Amino acid sequence: MKIVKTIVFAIFALMFINAGLDKFFHYMPVPPMPEALQKVNEAIMSLHWLIPLVGFIELLSGILIMIPKTRALGAVMIFPVMIGIICHNATFMPEGLMISGIFFIINLWILFDNKEKIKMLIK
Repeated sequence: MKIVKTIVFAIFALMFINAGLDKFFHYMPVPPMPEALQKVNEAIMSLHWLIPLVGFIELLSGILIMIPKTRALGAVMIFPVMIGIICHNATFMPEGLMISGIFFIINLWILFDNKEKIKMLIK
């Protein structure tokens, strides 16, 4: 079970490292979007600091999740981003809810697996 957990957590971390790097280097193709989503995307892009901030958090969280000692901190940092991803998919792209839901469950698994460390962060 420990090997499966390590592999799943590594895939989770690599996905966010990739997403964070894409926010800076724009190497992944953007799929066609409906007009309503294009307007939302333009509004988000008008805030020039938001995408680099999210990219930095995704990148840093992914790196922290890769390291078992800092995994709890990375999972706590990426949790608000995951909430935003779930809300975005529920509102604009329901077809993405399955994969984002799986990653949300993995995030919850990491948080539950490190609950003692998280308790220490709160104290």
